[in-house]
Amino acid sequence: MSSSSLLWCLLVVCVLTVVQIYAAEEPKVLKVFNLHATDLHSSLLGTPDAYVEVFRAYGFLGRTEVKNNNRNPSWEEEFSFLNARENNILRLEVYDSDINSDDLLGTCERSIKIGTWQHQCFLKTGGILNYSYTLEPLQ
Repeated sequence: MSSSSLLWCLLVVCVLTVVQIYAAEEPKVLKVFNLHATDLHSSLLGTPDAYVEVFRAYGFLGRTEVKNNNRNPSWEEEFSFLNARENNILRLEVYDSDINSDDLLGTCERSIKIGTWQHQCFLKTGGILNYSYTLEPLQ
């Protein structure tokens, strides 16, 4: 067997092993909830009209409603995603809704872990986003 054939065989075996491990992993559900911000800054004069967009790995999970004229908004929405995996990236983007184009106030990214967690994220333009998430087996 030539060395290139041997390398191809080893590559195939490695890929199949990773696929088997990944397929055997128990499906999990990711829930993102309890979103609230404090001391948000508007890009324009005045108070922000804030909302949050939620992403998991490569997928868009959803968007909260806009909270008008509020530096300390809370959002009631919860977001769920099936087949989440530990160490996937959770990304939350906070925006100030404007007539022409919405302004990004800041981005929060975190590698998710099993369990229930509460985090706070300091936004680029000022203010803090607080949120919770749970990653648990699908029941």
